[in-house]
Amino acid sequence: MIGNHLLQHRELSATAIGVAAYIQSLPDGAPVGIKALAERFPEGEIRLGAALRELERHGYLERRRERLEDGRVVTRTYSYNKPGAPSGGPPRPTPPPPAPPDEEPVPEPAEESESEPMSDPVVEPAPVPAVEPEPKPVPVPVPESEPEPEAVAVLAGLRRRDPRLLLSERDIARLAPAVSAWLERGVEPGGIERALSAGLPEPLRNAASVLDYRLRAMLPPPLPPVRSAAAGVAGGRRRPDPLQNCDGCDRAFRAPEPGRCRTCPPAAAAA
Repeated sequence: MIGNHLLQHRELSATAIGVAAYIQSLPDGAPVGIKALAERFPEGEIRLGAALRELERHGYLERRRERLEDGRVVTRTYSYNKPGAPSGGPPRPTPPPPAPPDEEPVPEPAEESESEPMSDPVVEPAPVPAVEPEPKPVPVPVPESEPEPEAVAVLAGLRRRDPRLLLSERDIARLAPAVSAWLERGVEPGGIERALSAGLPEPLRNAASVLDYRLRAMLPPPLPPVRSAAAGVAGGRRRPDPLQNCDGCDRAFRAPEPGRCRTCPPAAAAA
């Protein structure tokens, strides 16, 4: 018989009430340790251990550490159908099963924490921080020759267009040969400044790296050779002579210079 004092207990959790009802349904001597309950119910050992401690606090369970005749220490659990009742009868002891010979019994832990694992945590030694080697200084490249003054002026003047393009002397010396290549290909200094300062990324973290990339990626091709007007060459073909008015017959004809056409006699003969 299970009384309402257990099933309707105001301070016990649902897990504790269920565990108590299950224990009272077992015969005397049945194992009711945490391991045995965990094999029967889906709840974990932590929740089942907390439920057993609830039943102990309210008098439905009592767990004692007792020494057997052979010297082994075991935990014996007593279940009470109705705590504090004078006619409730003696408690029902549930001793653990006997251990096999020549094997040291493992006593059940007296206290389990609901928020901690059942076994003692393994304390690992703290890792020793590795000593990082000191960084070696990066050698600064030294230009083989003095940079071109016009290229230096272009790079130093970029901060007038955008204050973020303030470069150090080392960056200017490193980027000046690339600017000289632009100047050799016929690009005016103003055109170089516009190409390097237009549409900068936001935020601009490293101005020298952005300029270095643009100088290499946006390098224009060399200018084609200048065509000679006197040679009159265009696309490999001779340009035709301009139209002239004949001084004798006033007809139009093609000739490099004004004069008479082929059908009219020379000016001296006509005179």
